[in-house]
Amino acid sequence: MKLVILDRDGVINEDSDEFVKSPDEWHPIPGSLEAIAQLNQSGYRVVVATNQSGIGRELFDMQALNATHAKMHRALASVGGHIDAIFLCPHTSEDQCDCRKPKPGLLRQIADRFGIDLAGTPVVGDSKRDLEAGAALGCKVILVRTGKGVKTLERENLPEHTPVFADLAAVVDHLVSQNPET
Repeated sequence: MKLVILDRDGVINEDSDEFVKSPDEWHPIPGSLEAIAQLNQSGYRVVVATNQSGIGRELFDMQALNATHAKMHRALASVGGHIDAIFLCPHTSEDQCDCRKPKPGLLRQIADRFGIDLAGTPVVGDSKRDLEAGAALGCKVILVRTGKGVKTLERENLPEHTPVFADLAAVVDHLVSQNPET
């Protein structure tokens, strides 16, 4: 199975320091939806792994999050794409859970759900915590410069051999050229 795991905020949609709290605040990064559709057309399953501590902080609730994801699904469908599953952590860092990235709990849930070893699976994120979660399970971690990516690149020590791309579209072009559909 060809699988790609994406962070949401800063990779698929514009990030916000004030959190993306409603469908009205969700805006796709130019080219990201088409990139996901390209992954789908190239035989990849696409899964999202996202920290959503705004729920734990009571900035929004599951109904608002589900409505935001419904908007994302509709926008993807309009360009011929889809996401196979969304895995989320609703906790704050104070909760000390295993599912909040940089801990790998969300990725373990994905491995369990799909019945696969994630070693070598691309994990695309815009923050060090996204990359650390993937690196903990031997994934191929990839940083994008969108969202918090530029700040991450300037301020953080990334896992060794982390490739950096301008955006999700550039990542997908690279993945598809390396692993054409068979």
